[in-house]
Amino acid sequence: MSRVSVEYKDHIAHVTLTRGDKMNALDDAMVKAILSAGQEVAASDARAVVLSGEGKSFCAGLDMASFAKMAQMDATEWLMGRSHEDANEMQELALVWRRVPVPVICAIQGVAFGGGLQIALGADIRIAHPESKLAVMEMKWGIIPDMGGMVLLPRLVRSDVVRLLTYTAQPIGAQQAADWGLVTKLSDDPLTEALAIAENIAAQSPSAIRTAKRLIEVAETQPRAEVLLAESAEQLELIGKPDQIEVVTAQMQGRKPEFK
Repeated sequence: MSRVSVEYKDHIAHVTLTRGDKMNALDDAMVKAILSAGQEVAASDARAVVLSGEGKSFCAGLDMASFAKMAQMDATEWLMGRSHEDANEMQELALVWRRVPVPVICAIQGVAFGGGLQIALGADIRIAHPESKLAVMEMKWGIIPDMGGMVLLPRLVRSDVVRLLTYTAQPIGAQQAADWGLVTKLSDDPLTEALAIAENIAAQSPSAIRTAKRLIEVAETQPRAEVLLAESAEQLELIGKPDQIEVVTAQMQGRKPEFK
C-alpha cells in the first residue's frame, strides 16, 4: 500500500502522507516513500510544494513497531552513516524539503509529534489548524530529536524554548507554537491556506523563487561577507534574463506574467 502520493497541478506538487488510519506514523515504508517523494519533487519543474497528511493528523512520529525494531538493531551504522550528503536517512526526512529547490508549504492538522514535527520544520512555511498540537516528543522515549531538529529548531525559536520543548516533551497548542515561531500562521483550513500560498508563489518568476530559496539558505548559515557576495552574484543571474523581463513587461501591460 502506498504511503505517500505525489500529484502535480498548475505547477504545484501536492505531496500527501497517506497512512491516515495510523495518524501517518512513520514506519520503514513511510520513510522510504517520503524520501522518494522529496527527491522526485526536487527533480521536477514544480514551482511550489504543498506537504500534508491525510486524515485527522499530519504525522504522529515514529510508530511503535519501529521503536521495537530500533531497539533490536545495531544503531551505529544507520545513525552515523551519511547516506544523503551531510545527513543520514532519518535526518533526510526533514532536510530533503530544504533541499527541494522551491518553497514547501506544510499544512498541519491534528498532531505533529516527534519525527512528524521535524518533517514539518523542514518546510519553508507551516500553516496549522488552531486545535492542532505539536511536540518535540523524543524525550518521552528516552532519546533526543535526531531528524535534523537541532539544525532547524534553533533557526526558528529562542534557545530557552528549544530547551523547554526538548527537555519536557510536552505538547503545545498551535497558538503557542505560532507565538514562539514554530508555526507561520493559523488557519481553520490549513490545506486550503497552504494551497493559496503555493498558488501565489507559483505565479512569481520561477527562476527568482528558486534563487530566493537558495539565497535564504546562504543567509541563514554563512558569514556576512559571503551573504553580501551571494546577493550580488545571484542578482546578476536574474537581471535582464527572460523571466525577469517577462515580469516587468507584464507589470507594464497590466497582465499576469506567463513563464516558459
